Amino acid sequence: MRFRSTRSGGSADLVSALVAGLAPDGGLYVPETLPAFSPEDFDGAETPAQVGEILLAPFFAGSALADALPEVLAETFGFDVPLRPVDGASTPLSVLELFHGPTAAFKDVGARFLAACLQRIEDARGADERPVTPVTILVATSGDTGGAVAAAFHRRPGFRVVVLFPLGMVSPRQQQQLTCWGDNVVSVAVRGNFDDCQRLVKSAFADAELAGRHRFSSANSINIGRLLPQSVYYAHAALAHWRERGEASSVIVPTGNLGNGLAAVMARAMGLPMGDVVFATNANRTIADYLEEGEYRARPSVRTLASAMDVGDPSNMERLRNLFGEADRLRGSVEARVVEDDVIREQIRRDYAHYGLIECPHTATAMHVWETLPAERREGQHWIAVATAHAAKFPEVVEPLIGTSVPVPDALADLLALPTHYEEIEPAPTALGRVLDADA
Repeated sequence: MRFRSTRSGGSADLVSALVAGLAPDGGLYVPETLPAFSPEDFDGAETPAQVGEILLAPFFAGSALADALPEVLAETFGFDVPLRPVDGASTPLSVLELFHGPTAAFKDVGARFLAACLQRIEDARGADERPVTPVTILVATSGDTGGAVAAAFHRRPGFRVVVLFPLGMVSPRQQQQLTCWGDNVVSVAVRGNFDDCQRLVKSAFADAELAGRHRFSSANSINIGRLLPQSVYYAHAALAHWRERGEASSVIVPTGNLGNGLAAVMARAMGLPMGDVVFATNANRTIADYLEEGEYRARPSVRTLASAMDVGDPSNMERLRNLFGEADRLRGSVEARVVEDDVIREQIRRDYAHYGLIECPHTATAMHVWETLPAERREGQHWIAVATAHAAKFPEVVEPLIGTSVPVPDALADLLALPTHYEEIEPAPTALGRVLDADA
C-alpha cells in the first residue's frame, strides 16, 4: 500500500512514511485506500495482536516490514487492553482500559509499535550502510506522548529522543515521566504551551539545514505509525462485544490532538462493528466548534485538568478532513462534546461514589458525555467509554475528590523513583536548534 500526503497528494511506501513522519510538503501521510473487512474476517483472532495481524496486513503488504508484522504486534501489545463492563450503569456501558502499559497511558501502544517498526528498519540497513548519526525522534507532548515515546525508545541503539513539553502545564507525575530517562533521551521544557512545542517540531522538520544535520523522525500522532496500532484496540474491543451480543458498539473517545479519535473513525470505516463515534474534549473546543460552525479556527490552547488534551490546533484534524470530508459531511458520522473543568471534577467524584471507578480527568470527560446523552441513545446501544490514562498520574486532582489515595502501578512507581533532568528554552526554532546541535 502507498501513503499519500494530505496536501500535494505525493505518495510514499510504508517504510518511507514511517521514517519521515511528515511528508516533504508538510502534509500528513494517509492511506491511499482503507481496506474493507467484515467481523467474520477476524474469526479465530482473539488477542489484540492477532486482530492486528489481520487488520494491518493490507497496510504492510509489499513493504520491507510485512514479514515482521507479527513480531511488531507482539512487542506492542505486551500488556492488556481490557474491556470492562461498568457494574451498576443504567444502560450497557463498558470502559476500554488503555492504561496498563509502562507509562500508564494509551500512548504506549502507538509508541511501542512505532519504535518496533523503526528499529527493524534501522537494523535492516546493515552495519556498512547505517549512518553514524542516530535517528533523532522529535516529539511534542501535552502530557502523555513524550513519556510513552521515551520509554519505547530508551536505550535503543541508533536512536535519540528529544521530548518537548510545555513548562508548568503538565501534571507533576507526567513531568517526572518526561524527564527521568537520560541516556539517549533529551527532555526540553518549553516556556510556552503545547502548540508552541508542536510548532517547534514542525519547524525543525521544515529547516533543511537542521534536518540535514539530524536524521529527524517524528513519534507524535502526525506519524502514521502511531495511528495504525490504535485502530487495533478499537477493532478488538468492538469484536469482543459483537461476538458476545451480536451488536455494534458506540465509542466515546477523549481527544486532544485527535489521533486517538481518528483511529476509532478509521476502524469503523474499515468495517468493524462500531456505531457512533463521539469525541469528548475539554475547554479546548476547536474540534467541537468546527463541527458545529463549519469553519476551522485554530486558537491558543487553554490549560485544563485534562492536560493531555490541551490542544488548540489538533494536527489530526487535517487527516480527518482529508479522509472523511469537511464539517458538513463529518456531522453525520462524528460529533464532539465539550466538558469543562468543574464538570470533570464532579464526574470523578460521582463515578467513584456510584461505580467505584477511579478515573483520570480525561476518562471523566468520556464518562460525562455518556451520562448526558439522550436516554434513547444510551438505551439503544452498547457504549464504550475510553480510559486513556491511569488516575495515579493525576493524584493532586483525583485524590481530594474521591477522599482516598490512588494505587500506583508498579511500572509507574519505578519511574517516579528516578532522578530527573531537563533543559528550559524559549519557544523559538533557534533555541531548539542549539539544543539539538549541542547534544548531537
